[in-house]
Amino acid sequence: MEKSEIIAKFASHEGDTGSPEVQIALLTERINHLNEHLKVHKQDNHSRRGLLKMVGKRRGLLDYLKSKDIERYRAIVAALDLRK
Repeated sequence: MEKSEIIAKFASHEGDTGSPEVQIALLTERINHLNEHLKVHKQDNHSRRGLLKMVGKRRGLLDYLKSKDIERYRAIVAALDLRK
């Protein structure tokens, strides 16, 4: 997906680019893209470190959202299909 499409889909109001939902959605897209890259380039440890940092950042945002508003947390997890 295009970055602007992701922002439009998950924004809570017009011009919303910094809400946890938008940040989580953008990080998820980047994580998925980097995962595909690492399947081909198994030795790319620099990108792997970046991936782990992004996963940690997303985890922190999800924890924050879970503590503030459990319904928004459940909605974003369902929308992005994060939990199996």
